[in-house]
Amino acid sequence: MIGRLGIDDVRPVVSHRALPSKAVVGEVVPVSALVWREGHDAIAATLNVFSPAGAVERILMQPERYIPDNVHAVFVPDEVGLWSFRIDAWSDVVATWRNAVVKKRDAGQSAVDMSNDLLHGASLFERAAKGVPASERPLLLGAAEDLRNDALDLNARLEVGLSADVAELLAEFPLRDLLVEGEVHEVKVERAKAGFSSWYELFPRSTGAEGEHGTFATTAVALERVARMGFDTVYFPPIHPIGEINRKGRNNTLTPDPEDVGSPWAIGSADGGHDATHPRLGTMDDFRAMIARAEELGLEVALDFALQAAPDHPWAAEHPEFFTVLADGTIAYAENPPKKYQDIYPINFDNDPEGIYNEVLRVVEFWIDNGVHTFRVDNPHTKPANFWHWLIAKIHENHPEVIFLAEAFTRQARLFGLAKAGFSQSYTYFTWKTSKEDLIEFGEMIRDAADVSRPNLFVNTPDILHESLQTGGRAMFALRAALAATLSPLWGVYSGYELFEHVPVAPGSEEYLDSEKYQIRYRDYDAALANGDSLEPYITLLNQIRRDHPALQQLRTLRFHEVDNDQILAYSKVDPITGDTILVVVNLDSYWPQEGTVHIDFDAIGRKPGYFGVRDLITGAQYTWGEHNYVRLEPRADVAHIFVLPPVAEDRREQLAWRDMTEYRG
Repeated sequence: MIGRLGIDDVRPVVSHRALPSKAVVGEVVPVSALVWREGHDAIAATLNVFSPAGAVERILMQPERYIPDNVHAVFVPDEVGLWSFRIDAWSDVVATWRNAVVKKRDAGQSAVDMSNDLLHGASLFERAAKGVPASERPLLLGAAEDLRNDALDLNARLEVGLSADVAELLAEFPLRDLLVEGEVHEVKVERAKAGFSSWYELFPRSTGAEGEHGTFATTAVALERVARMGFDTVYFPPIHPIGEINRKGRNNTLTPDPEDVGSPWAIGSADGGHDATHPRLGTMDDFRAMIARAEELGLEVALDFALQAAPDHPWAAEHPEFFTVLADGTIAYAENPPKKYQDIYPINFDNDPEGIYNEVLRVVEFWIDNGVHTFRVDNPHTKPANFWHWLIAKIHENHPEVIFLAEAFTRQARLFGLAKAGFSQSYTYFTWKTSKEDLIEFGEMIRDAADVSRPNLFVNTPDILHESLQTGGRAMFALRAALAATLSPLWGVYSGYELFEHVPVAPGSEEYLDSEKYQIRYRDYDAALANGDSLEPYITLLNQIRRDHPALQQLRTLRFHEVDNDQILAYSKVDPITGDTILVVVNLDSYWPQEGTVHIDFDAIGRKPGYFGVRDLITGAQYTWGEHNYVRLEPRADVAHIFVLPPVAEDRREQLAWRDMTEYRG
C-alpha cells in the first residue's frame, strides 16, 4: 500500500491475501517488505504478529544489507490455528538525528554549530522516555539532560545519546513518527507433523503369512518393522469392502479368477461402503485395536480417502444422483483414455452437491472419531477445488490436527491450487526428476513455494515404478532415497522398495509386474535382511539422521552449491533456530564412480570464507573443507555424503531464513 510512507511487496502472501500462507508449529516464518519514503530521513518498520489466542508480539524489522528499502524479520508460531501479521512503517526520527549529528561531529562542527541539533535530540529523548518502562526512563532523560548541558564538551554531550544502551532500548521501544499501518496477512499454522514426517505405505491385506489374507491383527505386527525403520506415519490404501461387479484380476485383467481380491480403490459392496472395513481385514473393534498399537509404536495411521465407488457400492443404489447416469440408464464408469476403470464409478459433484458434501463430511468425521487424523486423498485434482476448500475448512473447525495429503500428480497450477485450498501436503513430480538440472530446478521450485505447498517426496508408489529404478540397479534405490529424505522434510516409501523391486508389467510401463493393487503380495523382509538383500538399514539410518538434525526438517533454507560434474549434486540446509547445518553431496550415476570439485557458497551456509570440519553421517569419516573441495563417490560403497558442519553463528541464522526472498526481488 502507499500511504504517507510506502509499504510494498509484503511476503508471505498467497493469492493477493485472499488465502492464508502456510506454516507449522515451531517453524521459522520469514516476513519481508519494501518500505520507502521521500527524501533521506530514516524509515523503519515493525512486524506485529497476532496469535490465535490473541497475544501480540512486536518485532523491529532489520534492513537488508544488499537491497535498499527491503526489511525483514522472522517469527516462530507456537500453537495451531490462524495467525496473522501486519507490517507498520514509521519515520525513525532518532535514527535520522543520530546520523546527522555523527556526520556533523566527524566533519569538525562545534557544539555552537550544532546547538539546534543538540536541543532537538534532547526533545526526542524526552518524548521517547514516555514510551519505555519507568525503570528505563532515567537513561533517556539523562541523555536529554546531557544534550542540554552546555558546560560539557560536544563528545560528552553526545556520549549517552549515541550509546549502545540507548540504541538497544529504543530498538525495543522505538519512537515512531508518521506511523502507517499495513494490511493484515494471515498464516495458517498446523501441527509440526504437517511439515516434517516420514511415510511408509503398505497394504494391510498383504501382511499375513504366505498364502493368507492379512488382517488388522497381522498389520499391527507388521507395524513393528515400520517403526524400527524410523517411519512415523504408515499409510494404508483403502481398507473398505471391495466391489464384486467388474472386479479386476491380477495385472489389471478383466477376467478375474474367483480367488482374485480386486483393487482396494474399487470401494464398496454388499458389505458396506466408505464407512466400513473389509470383512477379511476385521471389524471396527479390530481396527481400533490396531490404531492403539500404532500409537504405542509412535506411528500415526494415514487412511486413503478415495471419492469413488464400485458398481455395487451402497451409494449406487441409494444415491444414483451422486454419479453420471448415461442416456441408456447406466452409470458411467471412470476413464482416462486409453485406460478404462470398469470397476469404478466417479462422483459427479454437479448433480447433488449438498448431498455429496454432507455425506463426505460424515464419512471423514466417522474415521476421525475412530482415531484417524491423517488422510491421503486419492486424485483430488479430479474433484472441484472449492469442495476441498469447504471440506478441509469444515473439518479444521473442530479438528485442526487433521492432516490432508493431496495425491495429485498434476500440473503446477492445479497442485498449488489444491495446496491453497487447504491441503497440508502434496505429492510432486520428484519421481520423474532424475537429472542434475531437473533436480536443481525442482528443489528451487519447492523451496520458493514453501508458503503455499509442502512437498512430500515419495520415491515410488503402487502406480509409479520409474524407469530409473527399473534399470539403475540397487545403488539407484539408495541414491533416490537419499535425495528424497534430504531435499524435503517430508518423504515417503511404498513397501517393496527396500527389497529393490524393479520389474515392470511391460517394457515402457511404470506399473509393477504382479501389482499389489490387484493381488496380495507376500514379502519375506526378515530373510532379505539376513541375506543382505535389503535397503532397510540404509533407510533406517536416513530416518535417524532426519530426526537428529533439525536442518533436514527445514525447506526454506535449501541452497544448491556448484559442482563441476553433471553427475554430482550438492546442496545444504540450515536450521535457523539451532544453527544445525547439513551439506549433502550425491552421485546421480548409479553405476560408475564420479568425482569433482564442490565449490561452497559461504553465504548459503551462513559463514565467512575459511576452513571448517565436516563429518559424514553415513560413514563417520571426517574431513577439513574450504571453498573448493574434491569428492569421489563410488556407487557400490557410498552413493552420497551427508555431512554435518559446525553450527551457524546465532547472528547469521535469521539471514538464512529470508535470504532467497530478497534474491528473488533483486
